[in-house]
Amino acid sequence: MVEIDLEQENKAIAREYKELLRISYQTLSEDDKKLIRKAFDVAVDAHKDQRRKSGEAYIFHPIAVAKIVASEIGLGATSIAAALMHDVVEDTDITVEDIEKMFNPKIAKIVEGLTKIAQVKTDNEISMQAENFRKMLLTLNDDVRVILIKIADRLHNMQTMESMVDYKQAKIASETLYIYAPLAHRLGLYNIKNQLEDLGLKYTEPEIYNDIVSKIKETKEQQDEYIKSISDVLKESLDAEGIDYIIKGRPKSIFSIRKKMLAQGVSFDEVYDKFALRIIYKAAPSEEKFLAWKIYSIVTDHYRPSPSRLRDWISSPKSTGYEALHITVMGPKGRWVEIQVRSERMDEIAEKGYAAHYKYKQGGNEEHGLDTWLNLLKEALENASTNAVDFVEDFKLNLYSKEIYVFTPKGEIKSLPKGATSLDFAFSIHSEIGIRTRGTRVNGKLVPLNHVLNSGDQIEIITSPNQKPTSHWLDYVTTSRAKTKIKNVLNENTKKTAEDGKELLTRKLRHLKVTLNETTVNELVNYFKLKTSLDLFYRVGIGAIDNQQLKDYAAQKSNTFMNFFKNKIKRSPTTNPEIINKPEISNNYDMLVFGKEQDKLDYKLATCCNPIPGDDVFGFVTINEGIKVHKKDCPNAISLQSNYAYRIIKAKWIDSTQQEFKAILNITGMDTLGLTNELTKVISNNMHVNIQSISLSGDAGIFNGQVVVVVQNNTILKKLIENIKKIDGIDKVTRINKN
Repeated sequence: MVEIDLEQENKAIAREYKELLRISYQTLSEDDKKLIRKAFDVAVDAHKDQRRKSGEAYIFHPIAVAKIVASEIGLGATSIAAALMHDVVEDTDITVEDIEKMFNPKIAKIVEGLTKIAQVKTDNEISMQAENFRKMLLTLNDDVRVILIKIADRLHNMQTMESMVDYKQAKIASETLYIYAPLAHRLGLYNIKNQLEDLGLKYTEPEIYNDIVSKIKETKEQQDEYIKSISDVLKESLDAEGIDYIIKGRPKSIFSIRKKMLAQGVSFDEVYDKFALRIIYKAAPSEEKFLAWKIYSIVTDHYRPSPSRLRDWISSPKSTGYEALHITVMGPKGRWVEIQVRSERMDEIAEKGYAAHYKYKQGGNEEHGLDTWLNLLKEALENASTNAVDFVEDFKLNLYSKEIYVFTPKGEIKSLPKGATSLDFAFSIHSEIGIRTRGTRVNGKLVPLNHVLNSGDQIEIITSPNQKPTSHWLDYVTTSRAKTKIKNVLNENTKKTAEDGKELLTRKLRHLKVTLNETTVNELVNYFKLKTSLDLFYRVGIGAIDNQQLKDYAAQKSNTFMNFFKNKIKRSPTTNPEIINKPEISNNYDMLVFGKEQDKLDYKLATCCNPIPGDDVFGFVTINEGIKVHKKDCPNAISLQSNYAYRIIKAKWIDSTQQEFKAILNITGMDTLGLTNELTKVISNNMHVNIQSISLSGDAGIFNGQVVVVVQNNTILKKLIENIKKIDGIDKVTRINKN
């Protein structure tokens, strides 16, 4: 009996193999077929003793992945061979080196990229999943085919998850919706994206998924009838014009219907545009645009369009390479219908993404949005901060974002994610321009750096060689490119201040008869309850650790040997020299501030989500209990934000030692020539002091002035006051306390 089953199975495997060659999107040469056959034989042999959870032979999985790669993504022989062997290295004794010897370095490299990421030992704080995603994205640098095959692998896993336990299904489906579907979208694989999203919904919200599926089936007949009524009207006019075309009725994906129901707060029956009509026409490259608008004209002769919902991605293709004309028209019975107009070439690019784009690429000099995007990704990966979760979150934002099209002063068009600001635009031109941005003009008018751009805006960047980014800039940008660059510059500034702080600390300790060495650094880090040596030097650099504190440290150090010994025993594990010399500054989030002005207000922590320092939070103004602080992902957050938006205030944890404070100084003296000049020079020369406003007046030889400065702590302010007092002619410098 087993023999017969095996025989049947072998026949089925052979059938699948033939099917794989038949459905390949690219024309396969004899050499290509030999390569694929060899890879197939290696995979069959390697997986011969393996079975999937469902009981079928494991080899069916790699063949299915190769079929998706060959037909739906449209890649060639190299990728098909790599897809067939994508699990060989992980599951069997065959190594990457063996594959390189049997095939070639290119296939070996792709298979290596596809071999699941080895589990790495990381901080408990770092999400393993985010770390794995980051590693997976790193492979994009080497060969984009790695990620395309990985998406095919994920699609087949999603299609065959029935026999898995519930919690595994939910985990894999959540990951798919979190990163794989957005990646497929970004790589222009719209068909696969829709399948991944629908399958993701099937396992994360099964009841809702099944409900929508059954309702689509119920209404299918009347939907088909409705689409036919529109098609018949359009066919007559299109035929009369001699256009070579086909019309397809396409229901919207289950996931997008669910998204609409949520966004608009409506039921399935109230979602009107549940389907779209696609007109795919044949055209020579030179005629594509002309014919698209001719078809637009025919459609709008019969049905009234919604001008606000016209999308012209033929004149300005999306950065994914997608081209089409989307028209939303009022159809019969007062229902909105989306009509997509695409040439055959555009349709292939929309279905196959990357591979089709390169099939149609002429002369090899056309710049494809994907290349630009991969370069941006490469930059983000090279400069990625240590926090993998933040990186993946930022990266994800740029995967799904809708696009706006804006212009440079010279009229060149640039695409940016929806919600991008004028400062994002500066960084998209060049990071050096971004860093030096002093101001921005949009459509000739001066606007703040956080001004949100709209399609059609023309932006001019004003730069200054003395301009430097501040930490506030991170709130002004939305793109991961800009965030990464700003963080890098801020880190550099921190390191520079820390270097100065180290020199200063060495001098100060020398006066106190203490030598700065590794032991002293460890003791100081522990004494000031810090985490890293960089932290210590930075705080000395900005004056947050003053002479008196160092004297106190020296005094307790020279106390009895026992005290010193006890101190060593009590010392926390963070004094491990390896950890202390970690090259980044820690975040001692110990203070909550509210609103744009970062005010300090009384608050209580909400018990429903128990936020802790460092969490993303917001404040909610209650009626009887003052401000309650909730985590942004609190179970009640969505309801509070939707029902009481007016009572929500921004809140964030900050490091109190890096907080900036405003101080008002009153200055009086004798009005001498050059006094104003000398005064502004002294204030400007003080490190870590920013002048916010200055008003000076002279009356009959008496000088009066009020200066508002922003400083990081009292030590810096005291030093500033002392320096102002030294100016010739200054009589008094007093600080005003505003209640």
